[in-house]
Order: sequence, then C-alpha cells, then structure tokens
Amino acid sequence: MKIKESELILNPDGSIYHLNLLPENISNTILFVGDQYRVEKITKHFDSIEFETQKREFKTQTGYYKGKRITVISTGIGPDNIDIVLNEIDALVNIDLKTREIKEKHTKLNIIRVGTSGSIQKDIPVDSIVMGTHGLDLNGMLHYYQLDGIGDPQFEEALMKHTNWNDKKAQPILIENSKELEKRFESDTIFKGITATAGGFYGPQGRVLRIPVEDPNLNNKFDTFNFNGNRITNFEMETSAIYALSKLLGHEALSLNVIIANRADGTFSKDHKKAIENLIVYVLDKLAC
Repeated sequence: MKIKESELILNPDGSIYHLNLLPENISNTILFVGDQYRVEKITKHFDSIEFETQKREFKTQTGYYKGKRITVISTGIGPDNIDIVLNEIDALVNIDLKTREIKEKHTKLNIIRVGTSGSIQKDIPVDSIVMGTHGLDLNGMLHYYQLDGIGDPQFEEALMKHTNWNDKKAQPILIENSKELEKRFESDTIFKGITATAGGFYGPQGRVLRIPVEDPNLNNKFDTFNFNGNRITNFEMETSAIYALSKLLGHEALSLNVIIANRADGTFSKDHKKAIENLIVYVLDKLAC
C-alpha cells in the first residue's frame, strides 16, 4: 500500500522533506549531534567527505574515517526533533521513495548519539563520559506511538511512587539501549547509567529562573532513586526518543554524553570544548576498530 503524499513528504528533487537527503547520501552508521556546528568538529577528523547538505538545523555530512563510512547529522535540540530525524532516516532506507511502499527487506542502522549532558550524581564529575544503559522518557512524545514491548512497568511504577509523580505529567517510560553497541563502546574509563530525557532545558530539568517549577525537589528524588542497582545518572533532551524509535523501527542505538555540568554540586566544565573533543575521538576510534 502506498504511503500518502501528505504523510511521506518529499522535496521536488525527491529528497526527504526536512533532512533534504536521498538514500545514497547516508551510511548505515550514523552519528547524531544536537549542535549543527558540532558536525564539522567530527568530520574534521575524516579522511574525506563525499557529501554534505543542510536544511534548517539539520546538517549532514557523510565521509570516511580510517576506511569506515560514517554519516553525521545534527538533530537540533529535543525529542520532537528526534521524531523528525529518526523517522526520516528510517524512511530513506526502508521505504522506496519512488513507489512510496515499504521495502520487503529491512535495513538496520547503527545510531550513536554524541552529546552533552548534566550529571545529577555527585560522583560523576564534569568532563567525564556517560553511556546511557537506558533512556528514561519524561517528556511524553512517545505516548503518541504504539509502544508494545517498550518500557519496564516495574521500574516505572517504582519511580512514580518514589517521586510522588504528578499524574498530570506524562508517565515515564524506560527504554533499554542496544546491547550490541554497548559492548562495542564500553570501557573502564566511562560511566554507565540511566539517562533521563526531558522535554525542555529549564523547568523540565528543574532549573528555576523566574517561573516556579511544579516539584522543586524532583531532581533530588531522581538522584536518590535506585531500582535493582540501577540509578539515574544524567539529564539531557534526546536519548529516550532515540532509543524508543530505534527499537520500534528495528535499529541499534546508543547514547554517549560528555558531562559539562554537575547539577548535584553546581560545577560546570572549565573546558567543555576539550571534553567534547575527547568524546568525539573516543567514538570515532571505537567505530574504526
């Protein structure tokens, strides 16, 4: 059955609407960054770049690093942007854009987020790297999808009880990472934990400027929560959406974040650019192995 033009929107040249990409423009290994200016901070390490384009905040470059073909895409900030990017890159490989029909053979992508984040645990210092064993969805975007097999009801129930969760908020969802990619990228030098994904930078992450938040103690409740040895380590705005949509669409996904702020002790990285560079080199070298 053909997908309607209103649902799968293409540009006049046949490229996917927001990303401005054709299927041949991307690799099966894709790095997600939030900041469009971080794309070139990664690709400056490449041996060559074969393709690049940009539309709005979505910048893409594809090239080679030590013989490995890699695509880098800037997603912009937030789960709503991840909804756009992940659905569109999946369409590039799993929908025939000319016939508008789903392909019989599924293509799996490896998606790695190379991001920045804030720690909520005192023992996870600024400039360290955190691998998200899970994404904790706190923003509600995922509830618009059929989530069969996604989530951990026991964890979610325990978290809501521990935090006295306001039922006016979207129910939290816990989504596991790709164990295949976790094994590939793990190391004794990085931390592991649950990455909480908020729908905003200020109130949703407990920051107060001029508007009071609904629960001023929520971050303290998060950092004291422990479920079967699993704790919430850091806050950002993309991981849970990447993990859930990747699972639903049949892709492998992993989120690696450098800690540029520690919310528990109030510190901020003295040289976050160097810390981000260290994460970039770490990821590229792991991919090239």
